[in-house]
Amino acid sequence: MIARINRNFVPANWDDFFNDKFFKGYTPATKNSTSPAVNVIEDETHFSIEVAAPGLSQEDFKIDLESDFLTISTKQSEKKEEVERKYLRKEFSYSTFKRSFQLPDTIDIENIRANHDSGILTIELPKRAEVVQNAHRQIEVESQKASTKSKK
Repeated sequence: MIARINRNFVPANWDDFFNDKFFKGYTPATKNSTSPAVNVIEDETHFSIEVAAPGLSQEDFKIDLESDFLTISTKQSEKKEEVERKYLRKEFSYSTFKRSFQLPDTIDIENIRANHDSGILTIELPKRAEVVQNAHRQIEVESQKASTKSKK
């Protein structure tokens, strides 16, 4: 008699190894934590950059403006130590990210502002005054007959 191998069988001790404690702190969201979600919004008067960075404080951010590049970065480290019975467990966690944006020449770089609220860093990039003044105007469409009469 030939024995069949059940390929779906997983030994019981594997269940203990790959339990929630093993994957604690590892989720798809934290897997890509080195590149936070960013929204870029534009209206008539300014651009806004919103960076989703939960768990970070305003002191964790570094924002640099060099030439026409705006760079947002963080560097965060955490050390945790637990002593239980005869076992000692140390965990080190490092998290960094760096995003750069090339700014258009329409930005008023002297008035760039940033604030941090509820895990979202918002950077306001106002447009220069002359750009805002010329931003929107409506042009009337003339008929061919009207333009011919005005030339006579």
